[in-house]
Amino acid sequence: MLSATGASKGIGIGKVLIIKEQDLSFEAKTIENIEEEIKRYKNAVEAFCKNTEEAAEKLKESASEKEAEILMGHILMVKDPYMNGEIERLINLNQCAESAVDTVCDMFITIFSSTDDELTKQRATDVADVRTSLMCLLLGIEEINIANVPKGTVIVAKDLTPSMTAGIKKENVEGIITETGGKTSHSAILARALEIPAVLSLENACEILSDGEQVIVDGAEGIVINSPEESQLSEYTQKREKYLKEKEELKKYIGKETLTKDGIKVELVGNIGKPDDANNVVDCDGEGVGLFRTEFLFMDRDKAPTEEEQFDAYKKVALIMKEKPVIIRTLDIGGDKDIPYMHLEKEENPFLGFRAVRYCLRNRELYHTQLKALLRASAFGNIKIMVPLVTCLNELTEVKEMISQIKSELDNENISYNKNIEVGVMIETPAASLIADLLAKEADFFSIGTNDLTGYTMCVDRGNKNVSYLYSPFEPAVLRSIEHIIKCAKAENTPVGMCGEAAADPMLIPLLISFGLDEYSVTPSSVLETRKNISNWSKAEADKIAQTVMSLKTKEEIIEHLSTII
Repeated sequence: MLSATGASKGIGIGKVLIIKEQDLSFEAKTIENIEEEIKRYKNAVEAFCKNTEEAAEKLKESASEKEAEILMGHILMVKDPYMNGEIERLINLNQCAESAVDTVCDMFITIFSSTDDELTKQRATDVADVRTSLMCLLLGIEEINIANVPKGTVIVAKDLTPSMTAGIKKENVEGIITETGGKTSHSAILARALEIPAVLSLENACEILSDGEQVIVDGAEGIVINSPEESQLSEYTQKREKYLKEKEELKKYIGKETLTKDGIKVELVGNIGKPDDANNVVDCDGEGVGLFRTEFLFMDRDKAPTEEEQFDAYKKVALIMKEKPVIIRTLDIGGDKDIPYMHLEKEENPFLGFRAVRYCLRNRELYHTQLKALLRASAFGNIKIMVPLVTCLNELTEVKEMISQIKSELDNENISYNKNIEVGVMIETPAASLIADLLAKEADFFSIGTNDLTGYTMCVDRGNKNVSYLYSPFEPAVLRSIEHIIKCAKAENTPVGMCGEAAADPMLIPLLISFGLDEYSVTPSSVLETRKNISNWSKAEADKIAQTVMSLKTKEEIIEHLSTII
């Protein structure tokens, strides 16, 4: 039995097909006819765009428009003026097109890979996918095509890129296993959209597993069983039938309010990274957007988005969600997310450095543009502004003062906006937790970011294997912090939500009900399951569980106790 990251739920039983990577080696020769070489590069870009558009159309049919947009994003990337300019600059220095593409793409991959943020790391995978496609075109190598794999196949690859996934016939694929990728990677997103069980980040999967070998893929638990015994096949066949039945039962929660067993209503909303992701929230029956990460509007370009570009993006989300709430987090950028045009200094410890609201308050022109775009867009829906990485009260009051000044500007320009727009804070640091009582008097709402709150509270880099065992929301320190934050918010009648992964954890849900959480912001695909899990508990039942849990002394005791109940 092999363990890795469960990225797409379900049980798959089939035979391994290992996807071997192409040999993209080339001779880095000096060229003499620069004009011809640039033309050769441009022809490759043109062919790439044509092929990618065709692949996106196929993906739109097999998955949805949202997943197709991942591939369309690759076209935007390859047309990016900065990327193109750098490649052509190197060709003008007599480098061959292959060498120029490889060098520039490698630079972007290094930049995006250096962060600990999973979504930013995904940009590195996208660039690598674009590089592979361009190199295949320049070298005259046929790209990997997995469209015609036989029925009952379990695909095993180093990484399953969006371009490879586009042609998958999901009825033929029982499961996906990769050596890289996480729960938020495009491999995971595409696997979930195609409803194919997937286990990612299985080290040396291509060496451990063999072509034609029978395997079981448990995408919920992150388990791969190679050459299973008859008893295991029987056990997992029953598990698959049970899972499919439960999945069918979830459909009865479509269109329903999110209520506890005793009728307490809470909000169940979705997290998004791009404007078009709001469509996925609607499709998955989310009641709003709990977190729109705006930093992705600032990436993959050579200058900051204009006020109009940002206004259009925020307005689009507001219109898609109609009058449902849309919480938009202001720019959360810093030394860990290197954007060349922002001229961020390299820091020893970027997570304790110049990032998020700290950066924005020192770059007021940039922040003013974003806040003004947000206020203008608020005329088209129920937009709320959320300030990230708050550690002291002054940061919130400074942002509110800026918003007040911009409101005066808009009044003078006779531009409409929501005069009562709510301004809240993301509680994701021990400092914010400790002064939650003070922040609750000034903020219109709280949103607990459990990913960072856990990391900062436990002093853990979750990417560090030596200490990752400490990274858990079930650590007593983290649970006490969450309970304290919610208690402080309740004392001031300040609505409090949660937008970290923990909001969808079935073992944490009874505790959150007991603490009094008002809003659960989850991955859109988790909406119906979270609605069901919330409906399983009454406040009295949740209180009883919380009373026991909060008296326990270790994470292990807490998890053991909860696993016997849930």
